[in-house]
Amino acid sequence: MTMGEPDSDNDVAGRGKSSWAQRVTAHVAHLQALLNRREEVSDLSPGDQRIAEKVKIHLAVARNAAGGWNTPVSMVTGSRIDRAYSNVHKAEVKLLKLVPDDEGELKWVGTVVLAQARQHLGPNDPRLVALEDRLGNSGQEMGPDLKELAIATLLAAHEAEEVERAQARSFRNVLLAAVVATGVVAALFIVWNFKSNTAISSFLCFSPPSGQVCPTGGEASKVDALIVEGFGAGAAALAGSLAIRNIQGTNTPYSIPAMLVLLRLPVGALSALFGIVLINGQVVPGLSNLDSTAQIAAWAVIFGVAQESVTRMLDTQGNKVLGNMRGPERGIGSDDAS
Repeated sequence: MTMGEPDSDNDVAGRGKSSWAQRVTAHVAHLQALLNRREEVSDLSPGDQRIAEKVKIHLAVARNAAGGWNTPVSMVTGSRIDRAYSNVHKAEVKLLKLVPDDEGELKWVGTVVLAQARQHLGPNDPRLVALEDRLGNSGQEMGPDLKELAIATLLAAHEAEEVERAQARSFRNVLLAAVVATGVVAALFIVWNFKSNTAISSFLCFSPPSGQVCPTGGEASKVDALIVEGFGAGAAALAGSLAIRNIQGTNTPYSIPAMLVLLRLPVGALSALFGIVLINGQVVPGLSNLDSTAQIAAWAVIFGVAQESVTRMLDTQGNKVLGNMRGPERGIGSDDAS
């Protein structure tokens, strides 16, 4: 088999996909190899053969979800990612059912299941507690009598992990909706000022004793709203670049940190626009008129940076969501895995 060509099981190496898809396809190939070995070295009973067929279905679905075309809908909803991981998890549980009771492989399965369960289940989960106690009493070796308990514990750990992923996906989708909504609103104000003969400029121009002052000079212009929003978005981008140090990275397929940074741009633009309008409406105490275009630009920058007071709260929530995404790269006893 050459790189990029599927083998007899339709597994592919070297295909140009995203990082999460590469990880899933590699794990699917690993599980397929375990299933192939189980079918070759064991004389499966009719019941186990039916389980093996279901494993093949799960792996085929996961393989298709990770290797298929990423449609715009799946990019937005993340449904393809959930489908891949859910089927991989169910394949792992069913493969555990196929491990023969008389093989040495079985006695070390308990420690693997226990490690995964500790990552995703609460410390007082009865299945986890029971498995810990029984393995502790047997020198960490699992016998046939613990197989069903290990299967139930692994299934519960996978379901808890899927809930964690669903929460991350939901938060990412909310952020994406907020980016689109605020971006559309900001763009509409700019288009409105272009199409309605500087209608928005009347809210952005000031009348000091020296004469009228607008964002682009002494007269209203169709680009006034664009100038104000541009300064606000630029200031928000600068503030966002400084805030990156407090945003966690992630190995999940959901780009929550990127969405948190991207959201700052339209929010900063709208903050600058509405801030100048508030000054013009004499709502801000001590400010009634701005005397120059430089002052208008400066206040647009100030309001653009001020959006950090809102987006910083979203950063905190985003870090909390990412902190709930636990995996083997996090220490079992660490604070962020608690």
